Amino acid sequence: MKKLLIILGLTLLFQVNFSINAEEKNSELGEKNQEFNFFTGVFDFSHDKKNSTIVGIQHQNEDLFRQSFLGTISPVSGFFVSADSATYIYTGIQAQYNVGKLNLTPSFTPGLYHEGDGKDLGHMLEFKSELQVSYDLMSNTQMGLSYNHISNASLGKDNPGANSYMFNLLKKF
Repeated sequence: MKKLLIILGLTLLFQVNFSINAEEKNSELGEKNQEFNFFTGVFDFSHDKKNSTIVGIQHQNEDLFRQSFLGTISPVSGFFVSADSATYIYTGIQAQYNVGKLNLTPSFTPGLYHEGDGKDLGHMLEFKSELQVSYDLMSNTQMGLSYNHISNASLGKDNPGANSYMFNLLKKF
């Protein structure tokens, strides 16, 4: 329980720090700062009997970015639902590394999971680690692939985890 409180406290601290100290990018009037990531894929693809299709959305506000020794980091929030009615709602941080038109985006997002008729992950609190690779198609639009692992970090009696892959469409508004 002590580990859980520390992790939740640190996550809240990051979110509050980003909100209080938000720095806007120096940009031309009319720049689009809200990025939405629409995704679909396979939840728990490595287990034939429990895998399921998922759809979801993630939001990132570029006004809340920070330059750090880890690169450009910003808060993200989102949710997904599976065909088996499993749901996951999360918030956390992501880093972004741009190599020309290619973007690498690792993220860490604690969240709340409900199994519905899907896989029991062993606890309501789960942690998602993800790596996304995307390509700039045109101004304000990217297409990508991502892989994530969701685990409860042994908070529950069981910790089966789930591995997923998704196809992503990222659009700035």
